[in-house]
Amino acid sequence: MIITRRAFTTMLSLTGLAAFAGLSPLRFITEAVAQSAADVAKPVSLPDMALGPKDAAVTITEYASMTCPHCAAFNEQVFPKIKTEYIDTGKVRYVFREFPLDIKAAAGSMLSRCIAKDDAPKYFAVTDMLFRQQNDWVMKNTTETLTRIGKQAGLTQAQVEACLKDQALLDKIAADQKYASDVLKVDSTPTFFINGEKIKGDTSFEEFAKKINPLLKS
Repeated sequence: MIITRRAFTTMLSLTGLAAFAGLSPLRFITEAVAQSAADVAKPVSLPDMALGPKDAAVTITEYASMTCPHCAAFNEQVFPKIKTEYIDTGKVRYVFREFPLDIKAAAGSMLSRCIAKDDAPKYFAVTDMLFRQQNDWVMKNTTETLTRIGKQAGLTQAQVEACLKDQALLDKIAADQKYASDVLKVDSTPTFFINGEKIKGDTSFEEFAKKINPLLKS
């Protein structure tokens, strides 16, 4: 689901986030161009959060929703192996991009961005924490739990509230999601691109290795 104004305002009333989030219309990019590895490679509105060297032979780009249980399972079970085997050894650059499936996911992504600012390792650490505590902040009182997580990461109450009311940030996340949907044809999470090749859904470490290793040898 693309985060449209209608979906946004509807979900606000259901999640308790209405007191935090702004209600101005979301601004979307509308250009549609052919999909290519170059289309995947370039960030659109927000700077990429990435681990690994920029000149790595292989780039993996993940599109994920913070409320997606399959994304949380991947984060816990598969990503650590990829990090140890490929990212930490300088073989792979790993890019994480937000594709929120609902307003709670958008709020979680906004909080990650606000806490980390431009610090990619910190962003990945906060995102990992949100995935691991997914049941707490998605199933229970979203606003209170996200506020607690924000405070644990060093934000004040006022800073958390300002973050979740940041319409410009929400617009950028929505624009990036729109680009991913229109241009890259992302329609579910998690979706991965390995040097531009799309892989959808649950993917094991072994499946990633089969795709990555030949690219390292070429």
